Amino acid sequence: MDCKHAHSLMHDYLDNELAPDQILLLKEHFAICPTCKEHYDQLERTELMLFGTKTQHLEPISGFVTANIMASLPKKAKQRVWLQWVKNHPAITVAAMFFMVMFISALSFWNQDRDLMVKGPDLDKLIIEGDKVIVPKGLSVAGDLTVQNGQAEVYGEVNGNLTVIDGSMNLASTAHISGQVTKIDEAMSWLWYRITHLFSEVSYR
Repeated sequence: MDCKHAHSLMHDYLDNELAPDQILLLKEHFAICPTCKEHYDQLERTELMLFGTKTQHLEPISGFVTANIMASLPKKAKQRVWLQWVKNHPAITVAAMFFMVMFISALSFWNQDRDLMVKGPDLDKLIIEGDKVIVPKGLSVAGDLTVQNGQAEVYGEVNGNLTVIDGSMNLASTAHISGQVTKIDEAMSWLWYRITHLFSEVSYR
């Protein structure tokens, strides 16, 4: 008998289903093969453990005890409605997070950035005195002009839009603005300006 044959007979031997001549051959193999004997001993111990479990008698549990046990178990966490909504609408969630970040950062800049900022072409032709930005008479600015945290005084021409953020503007009778004149004094208006300006810049790229 080889080891493979011996392994195939072990379970039948444990179940007392082997013929006497097969039992004799198997025991002879165990005598010369300690590996198979050890494997058989492990199977026997395992079956004894299983047999002991199967025969263990459990007392029936009353309904009252069962109810108490079930009540003491940790409750299944209820999935929050908003979390489910986020999982079902990922695109809207990302867009909302984007605008929230934009809103917070814009408000932060609105509260912190109080220095004069001038943006536009031909800045070297403008006159800047303190927080006052002057477009001199007879001068033409070729493009949009933005003044933040300052006073814009226009005596010449702006061939574009004029935007004054958190400041003031004075348009002389000689002033000519070819585009829109916008004055932004509120945080929400400034935020809207930043968003539309951002999308305008992206669309031109």
